[in-house]
Amino acid sequence: MPNNFLRQSSVPKPYKLIPFSGRKPRLEHPAGHDKFKANYLHGNLFLNLTVQTALHISTGVVVLGSDVGKNSIPLIKTMTQGIDNSLIIQGSSLKGCIRSVYEAITNSSLGVVSKVTSQNIPTRELLPSNKKESLCPASRVFGAMNWQGLIEFTDAKYQKVSSVGFMPSLYSPRTQINEGEKNPIYFNEQGKVKGRKFYYNTNRAVDKGKEQGIPVQQAKNQYIFTTKLQFKNLKPEELGTLFIVLGLDPKYPLALKVGAGKPVGFGTMKIEVSEANILKNNGDLEKRYSTYTPLETNNFTGEKLQQFIEEKIQFAHESNNKIIDRTLLEGIAEVLHYPNDREPPEGMY
Repeated sequence: MPNNFLRQSSVPKPYKLIPFSGRKPRLEHPAGHDKFKANYLHGNLFLNLTVQTALHISTGVVVLGSDVGKNSIPLIKTMTQGIDNSLIIQGSSLKGCIRSVYEAITNSSLGVVSKVTSQNIPTRELLPSNKKESLCPASRVFGAMNWQGLIEFTDAKYQKVSSVGFMPSLYSPRTQINEGEKNPIYFNEQGKVKGRKFYYNTNRAVDKGKEQGIPVQQAKNQYIFTTKLQFKNLKPEELGTLFIVLGLDPKYPLALKVGAGKPVGFGTMKIEVSEANILKNNGDLEKRYSTYTPLETNNFTGEKLQQFIEEKIQFAHESNNKIIDRTLLEGIAEVLHYPNDREPPEGMY
């Protein structure tokens, strides 16, 4: 085994592999889109996303610094911006990072797999489902092949222009030591993938400075993005599980990570539900679509909203139809716990 691999293996990793449970995902028929079902929940959540460590979600485009108002920087990697130069986090990026945590704590199949993962998955049941009549918990809510899902994310916006940071150079995961020899960090003795990879939250993001780093547009600490999440036909335990993933359970204070630079501390966000509009029964639905003005009784803010969130979280933990795997949740909570004093790595990633 090469000496440089031994040296890299001894460096504390900025990530953890959350083991697969070893049990088959629980498959059910999704609720469907044909009608709003009684005793299910429908509505909108209005979210505030507060950046805790510098955030960069790349467009894949490099432009002249002068094109984005940064004349002192020759070239810069861009983020998505609106027509008024305000920053945008794409709804697809939000959906992806939220789904990955939801998948992990509900013992779901994988939504997306690489070629390496698909060939070395411990059990075929973990591969993305292509049967819309029989789906795992995450696929029922977020979607699968030929199934749209029950949640829709809009782009998150911040009404100010970006700042600039200097991200360290990052490298692809090293899944092989040599040709044909798998990296034991990622694979077990049977050559199967050990688990899902999540990067630790840290107390800051590494900035290498103009001389050593890669110039990137970024959202700085305490930038607040706003967005809306629309859902329909969710079971109470499914909505409660979503609240846990969003970091709203005080027993599991999670912060999500999104975008590039996760190994060096980038992309930590805290999420707050500022308001909710909830339709809980057929009467609410009838009134919602027979009047021009939404009923105030369906709007949840302040203490009423907090009580609603707490009730659904408790239901998710206690429901007879429980979909949360407590062991997996505790593993995720260790990695995504925030705030913390964990320092990001300054060296190899």
